[in-house]
Amino acid sequence: MAKRVVIALGGNAILRPNQEATFDNQMHNIKMSAELIAKIEKLDYEIVVTHGNGPQVGNILRQNEEAKAVVPQMPLDVCSAESQGFIGYMMEQSLKNALHEEELTSGVLTLLTQTEVSPDDPAFDNPTKPIGVFYSEAEAEVLTEEKGWVMMEDAGRGYRRVVPSPQPQKIHGVESILKLLKQNTIVIAGGGGGIPVVRNKIGQISGIEAVIDKDRTGKKLAEQLDADVFMMLTDVSNVYINYGKPNQEKLEEISVLKAKQYMDEGQFADGSMGPKMEAAIGFAMQGKKAIICSLDQAAEALSGFAGTRIVNS
Repeated sequence: MAKRVVIALGGNAILRPNQEATFDNQMHNIKMSAELIAKIEKLDYEIVVTHGNGPQVGNILRQNEEAKAVVPQMPLDVCSAESQGFIGYMMEQSLKNALHEEELTSGVLTLLTQTEVSPDDPAFDNPTKPIGVFYSEAEAEVLTEEKGWVMMEDAGRGYRRVVPSPQPQKIHGVESILKLLKQNTIVIAGGGGGIPVVRNKIGQISGIEAVIDKDRTGKKLAEQLDADVFMMLTDVSNVYINYGKPNQEKLEEISVLKAKQYMDEGQFADGSMGPKMEAAIGFAMQGKKAIICSLDQAAEALSGFAGTRIVNS
Protein backbone atom coordinates (compact mmCIF):
# COMPACT_ATOMS: atom_id res chain seq x y z
CA MET A 1 0.00 0.00 0.00
CA ALA A 2 1.38 3.41 -1.02
CA LYS A 3 2.51 5.70 1.76
CA ARG A 4 1.12 9.23 1.93
CA VAL A 5 3.29 12.37 2.06
CA VAL A 6 2.39 16.04 2.43
CA ILE A 7 5.08 18.23 0.84
CA ALA A 8 5.34 21.88 1.91
CA LEU A 9 7.30 23.83 -0.69
CA GLY A 10 9.40 26.75 0.54
CA GLY A 11 9.31 30.16 -1.09
CA ASN A 12 12.46 29.47 -3.15
CA ALA A 13 10.53 26.83 -5.08
CA ILE A 14 8.52 29.66 -6.64
CA LEU A 15 10.65 32.80 -6.37
CA ARG A 16 14.29 32.95 -5.34
CA PRO A 17 15.81 35.77 -3.24
CA ASN A 18 16.45 38.97 -5.23
CA GLN A 19 14.69 37.60 -8.33
CA GLU A 20 12.24 39.85 -10.15
CA ALA A 21 8.72 38.45 -9.69
CA THR A 22 7.99 38.00 -13.39
CA PHE A 23 5.77 35.21 -14.65
CA ASP A 24 8.69 33.67 -16.56
CA ASN A 25 10.98 33.58 -13.51
CA GLN A 26 8.33 32.00 -11.31
CA MET A 27 7.30 29.50 -13.98
CA HIS A 28 10.92 28.45 -14.50
CA ASN A 29 11.39 27.81 -10.77
CA ILE A 30 8.14 25.89 -10.50
CA LYS A 31 9.06 23.71 -13.49
CA MET A 32 12.28 22.72 -11.73
CA SER A 33 10.34 21.96 -8.55
CA ALA A 34 7.82 19.87 -10.48
CA GLU A 35 10.57 17.74 -12.00
CA LEU A 36 11.82 16.89 -8.51
CA ILE A 37 8.31 16.10 -7.22
CA ALA A 38 7.90 13.71 -10.16
CA LYS A 39 10.86 11.75 -8.78
CA ILE A 40 8.91 11.27 -5.54
CA GLU A 41 5.94 9.96 -7.51
CA LYS A 42 8.26 7.24 -8.82
CA LEU A 43 8.78 6.08 -5.21
CA ASP A 44 5.09 5.08 -5.03
CA TYR A 45 3.80 7.77 -2.66
CA GLU A 46 0.39 9.42 -2.54
CA ILE A 47 1.34 13.10 -2.78
CA VAL A 48 -0.24 16.32 -1.55
CA VAL A 49 1.65 19.56 -2.25
CA THR A 50 1.23 22.81 -0.37
CA HIS A 51 3.19 26.02 -0.90
CA GLY A 52 3.91 29.55 0.28
CA ASN A 53 2.59 32.74 -1.32
CA GLY A 54 4.27 35.60 0.56
CA PRO A 55 5.86 37.53 -2.31
CA GLN A 56 2.94 36.80 -4.62
CA VAL A 57 0.18 38.01 -2.31
CA GLY A 58 2.36 41.00 -1.43
CA ASN A 59 2.51 41.96 -5.11
CA ILE A 60 -1.25 41.51 -5.50
CA LEU A 61 -1.75 43.86 -2.55
CA ARG A 62 0.58 46.35 -4.20
CA GLN A 63 -1.38 46.09 -7.46
CA ASN A 64 -4.51 46.82 -5.43
CA GLU A 65 -2.87 49.86 -3.89
CA GLU A 66 -1.46 51.23 -7.16
CA ALA A 67 -4.75 50.84 -9.04
CA LYS A 68 -7.16 51.89 -6.27
CA ALA A 69 -8.17 55.08 -8.13
CA VAL A 70 -9.59 53.05 -11.03
CA VAL A 71 -10.25 49.52 -9.68
CA PRO A 72 -11.86 48.75 -6.28
CA GLN A 73 -9.46 47.18 -3.78
CA MET A 74 -10.05 43.59 -2.69
CA PRO A 75 -9.75 42.30 0.90
CA LEU A 76 -6.77 40.21 1.97
CA ASP A 77 -8.63 36.88 1.90
CA VAL A 78 -9.57 37.49 -1.75
CA CYS A 79 -5.94 38.38 -2.57
CA SER A 80 -4.89 35.11 -0.95
CA ALA A 81 -7.38 33.24 -3.13
CA GLU A 82 -5.99 34.97 -6.24
CA SER A 83 -2.46 33.89 -5.36
CA GLN A 84 -3.58 30.30 -4.73
CA GLY A 85 -5.20 30.28 -8.15
CA PHE A 86 -2.28 31.48 -10.24
CA ILE A 87 0.40 29.55 -8.33
CA GLY A 88 -1.78 26.44 -8.51
CA TYR A 89 -2.20 26.93 -12.27
CA MET A 90 1.56 27.09 -12.82
CA MET A 91 2.25 24.19 -10.48
CA GLU A 92 -0.46 21.91 -11.87
CA GLN A 93 0.61 22.54 -15.45
CA SER A 94 4.29 21.99 -14.64
CA LEU A 95 3.59 18.78 -12.73
CA LYS A 96 1.46 17.39 -15.55
CA ASN A 97 4.27 18.06 -18.01
CA ALA A 98 6.94 16.59 -15.69
CA LEU A 99 4.89 13.42 -15.15
CA HIS A 100 4.33 13.12 -18.89
CA GLU A 101 8.09 13.33 -19.49
CA GLU A 102 8.60 10.52 -16.97
CA GLU A 103 5.81 8.46 -18.60
CA LEU A 104 3.84 8.45 -15.34
CA THR A 105 0.05 8.29 -15.44
CA SER A 106 -0.86 10.21 -12.27
CA GLY A 107 -3.35 13.04 -12.53
CA VAL A 108 -2.84 16.48 -10.95
CA LEU A 109 -5.50 18.77 -9.49
CA THR A 110 -5.39 22.13 -7.68
CA LEU A 111 -7.87 22.64 -4.85
CA LEU A 112 -8.72 26.21 -3.84
CA THR A 113 -8.50 25.67 -0.09
CA GLN A 114 -10.15 27.45 2.81
CA THR A 115 -8.60 27.11 6.27
CA GLU A 116 -10.87 27.62 9.24
CA VAL A 117 -9.56 29.55 12.22
CA SER A 118 -11.16 30.45 15.54
CA PRO A 119 -12.62 33.97 15.79
CA ASP A 120 -11.42 33.88 19.42
CA ASP A 121 -7.78 33.16 18.49
CA PRO A 122 -5.54 35.49 20.56
CA ALA A 123 -3.76 36.50 17.35
CA PHE A 124 -6.72 38.73 16.46
CA ASP A 125 -5.94 40.87 19.51
CA ASN A 126 -2.25 41.07 18.61
CA PRO A 127 -1.58 41.39 14.85
CA THR A 128 2.10 40.74 14.09
CA LYS A 129 2.39 39.65 10.44
CA PRO A 130 3.59 42.48 8.14
CA ILE A 131 2.06 42.51 4.64
CA GLY A 132 1.99 44.71 1.57
CA VAL A 133 3.82 47.91 0.72
CA PHE A 134 5.64 50.48 2.89
CA TYR A 135 4.01 53.78 3.87
CA SER A 136 5.20 57.00 5.45
CA GLU A 137 4.21 57.75 9.04
CA ALA A 138 1.62 60.29 7.85
CA GLU A 139 0.10 57.79 5.39
CA ALA A 140 0.04 55.14 8.11
CA GLU A 141 -1.93 57.45 10.41
CA VAL A 142 -4.51 58.10 7.68
CA LEU A 143 -4.92 54.38 6.97
CA THR A 144 -5.39 53.64 10.65
CA GLU A 145 -8.04 56.37 10.87
CA GLU A 146 -9.88 55.56 7.62
CA LYS A 147 -9.58 51.77 7.41
CA GLY A 148 -8.84 50.70 10.96
CA TRP A 149 -5.60 49.04 9.87
CA VAL A 150 -2.96 48.27 12.48
CA MET A 151 0.30 49.80 11.24
CA MET A 152 3.80 49.04 12.50
CA GLU A 153 7.22 50.54 11.78
CA ASP A 154 9.34 47.95 9.96
CA ALA A 155 13.11 48.05 10.49
CA GLY A 156 13.50 51.71 9.57
CA ARG A 157 12.06 51.18 6.08
CA GLY A 158 8.67 52.75 6.77
CA TYR A 159 5.30 51.55 8.06
CA ARG A 160 3.48 48.42 6.99
CA ARG A 161 0.12 46.96 7.75
CA VAL A 162 0.21 44.06 10.21
CA VAL A 163 -2.48 41.38 10.34
CA PRO A 164 -3.24 38.44 12.66
CA SER A 165 -1.62 35.04 12.13
CA PRO A 166 -4.07 32.63 13.81
CA GLN A 167 -3.65 28.88 14.28
CA PRO A 168 -5.35 26.65 11.66
CA GLN A 169 -8.21 24.66 13.19
CA LYS A 170 -9.57 22.81 10.16
CA ILE A 171 -8.58 22.45 6.50
CA HIS A 172 -11.67 22.33 4.29
CA GLY A 173 -11.89 19.80 1.45
CA VAL A 174 -9.94 16.95 3.04
CA GLU A 175 -12.61 14.37 2.18
CA SER A 176 -12.27 15.30 -1.50
CA ILE A 177 -8.47 15.17 -1.31
CA LEU A 178 -8.63 11.62 0.09
CA LYS A 179 -10.86 10.50 -2.78
CA LEU A 180 -8.51 12.08 -5.33
CA LEU A 181 -5.48 10.38 -3.78
CA LYS A 182 -7.21 7.01 -4.15
CA GLN A 183 -7.70 7.85 -7.84
CA ASN A 184 -3.95 8.27 -8.42
CA THR A 185 -4.08 12.07 -8.37
CA ILE A 186 -1.48 14.44 -6.95
CA VAL A 187 -3.33 17.25 -5.14
CA ILE A 188 -2.10 20.84 -4.71
CA ALA A 189 -3.88 22.32 -1.66
CA GLY A 190 -3.58 24.77 1.22
CA GLY A 191 -1.45 27.26 -0.71
CA GLY A 192 -0.21 30.19 1.36
CA GLY A 193 -1.62 28.59 4.51
CA GLY A 194 -5.11 28.53 2.99
CA ILE A 195 -7.74 31.24 2.65
CA PRO A 196 -8.64 32.18 6.24
CA VAL A 197 -12.30 31.76 7.18
CA VAL A 198 -14.26 31.87 10.43
CA ARG A 199 -17.57 30.25 11.36
CA ASN A 200 -20.39 32.21 13.02
CA LYS A 201 -22.87 31.02 15.64
CA ILE A 202 -25.29 29.61 13.04
CA GLY A 203 -22.56 27.68 11.23
CA GLN A 204 -21.97 29.99 8.26
CA ILE A 205 -18.37 30.65 7.16
CA SER A 206 -16.92 33.89 5.84
CA GLY A 207 -13.48 35.20 4.94
CA ILE A 208 -11.38 37.13 7.40
CA GLU A 209 -8.26 39.23 6.88
CA ALA A 210 -5.38 37.22 8.29
CA VAL A 211 -2.33 35.23 7.20
CA ILE A 212 -1.91 31.62 8.33
CA ASP A 213 1.61 30.20 8.61
CA LYS A 214 2.08 27.75 5.73
CA ASP A 215 4.02 25.21 7.81
CA ARG A 216 1.29 25.13 10.48
CA THR A 217 -1.29 24.58 7.74
CA GLY A 218 0.90 21.88 6.21
CA LYS A 219 1.09 20.08 9.56
CA LYS A 220 -2.68 20.34 10.07
CA LEU A 221 -3.29 19.06 6.53
CA ALA A 222 -0.93 16.13 7.12
CA GLU A 223 -2.76 15.31 10.36
CA GLN A 224 -6.23 15.43 8.81
CA LEU A 225 -5.06 13.28 5.88
CA ASP A 226 -3.40 10.78 8.24
CA ALA A 227 -0.19 11.15 6.22
CA ASP A 228 2.81 8.97 6.97
CA VAL A 229 5.30 11.78 6.29
CA PHE A 230 5.22 15.57 6.52
CA MET A 231 8.06 17.05 4.48
CA MET A 232 9.08 20.72 4.49
CA LEU A 233 11.34 21.66 1.60
CA THR A 234 13.58 24.68 2.03
CA ASP A 235 16.81 26.17 0.64
CA VAL A 236 19.14 24.29 3.01
CA SER A 237 19.99 20.60 3.03
CA ASN A 238 19.61 20.12 6.80
CA VAL A 239 18.68 21.76 10.07
CA TYR A 240 21.71 22.86 12.08
CA ILE A 241 22.42 23.61 15.72
CA ASN A 242 24.91 26.36 16.64
CA TYR A 243 24.30 27.68 13.13
CA GLY A 244 27.08 29.95 11.82
CA LYS A 245 29.40 29.14 14.74
CA PRO A 246 32.65 27.11 14.75
CA ASN A 247 30.80 24.22 16.44
CA GLN A 248 27.95 24.19 13.90
CA GLU A 249 26.44 20.70 13.67
CA LYS A 250 24.22 19.16 11.00
CA LEU A 251 21.20 17.25 12.27
CA GLU A 252 20.25 14.06 10.46
CA GLU A 253 17.85 11.68 12.27
CA ILE A 254 16.87 12.95 15.71
CA SER A 255 14.19 12.11 18.25
CA VAL A 256 11.31 14.37 19.21
CA LEU A 257 12.83 14.61 22.69
CA LYS A 258 16.15 15.88 21.32
CA ALA A 259 14.41 18.27 18.94
CA LYS A 260 12.39 19.72 21.83
CA GLN A 261 15.60 20.19 23.81
CA TYR A 262 17.13 22.18 20.94
CA MET A 263 13.95 24.26 20.66
CA ASP A 264 14.09 25.07 24.37
CA GLU A 265 17.73 26.13 23.95
CA GLY A 266 16.65 28.66 21.30
CA GLN A 267 18.64 26.98 18.55
CA PHE A 268 16.14 27.85 15.81
CA ALA A 269 15.25 31.40 14.79
CA ASP A 270 11.59 32.45 14.96
CA GLY A 271 11.64 33.92 11.45
CA SER A 272 13.19 30.94 9.69
CA MET A 273 13.71 27.43 11.07
CA GLY A 274 11.71 27.87 14.31
CA PRO A 275 8.20 27.45 12.83
CA LYS A 276 9.39 24.50 10.73
CA MET A 277 10.82 22.67 13.73
CA GLU A 278 7.69 23.46 15.75
CA ALA A 279 5.54 21.89 13.03
CA ALA A 280 7.91 18.93 12.60
CA ILE A 281 7.92 18.13 16.32
CA GLY A 282 4.14 18.40 16.56
CA PHE A 283 3.65 15.98 13.68
CA ALA A 284 6.36 13.49 14.73
CA MET A 285 4.90 13.31 18.25
CA GLN A 286 1.98 11.38 16.73
CA GLY A 287 4.25 8.50 15.79
CA LYS A 288 4.89 9.74 12.25
CA LYS A 289 7.97 11.08 10.46
CA ALA A 290 8.72 14.75 9.71
CA ILE A 291 11.48 15.78 7.31
CA ILE A 292 13.16 19.12 6.63
CA CYS A 293 15.47 19.15 3.62
CA SER A 294 16.36 20.91 0.38
CA LEU A 295 14.14 20.56 -2.64
CA ASP A 296 16.79 18.81 -4.72
CA GLN A 297 17.28 16.11 -2.06
CA ALA A 298 13.61 15.38 -1.38
CA ALA A 299 13.54 11.89 -2.90
CA GLU A 300 16.77 10.91 -1.10
CA ALA A 301 15.41 12.25 2.21
CA LEU A 302 12.25 10.18 1.87
CA SER A 303 14.47 7.13 1.41
CA GLY A 304 16.40 8.03 4.59
CA PHE A 305 19.63 9.22 2.93
CA ALA A 306 19.40 13.03 3.25
CA GLY A 307 17.84 15.89 5.19
CA THR A 308 16.89 16.18 8.83
CA ARG A 309 14.40 13.54 9.95
CA ILE A 310 12.45 13.93 13.19
CA VAL A 311 10.98 10.70 14.59
CA ASN A 312 9.10 9.77 17.75
CA SER A 313 11.64 7.39 19.23
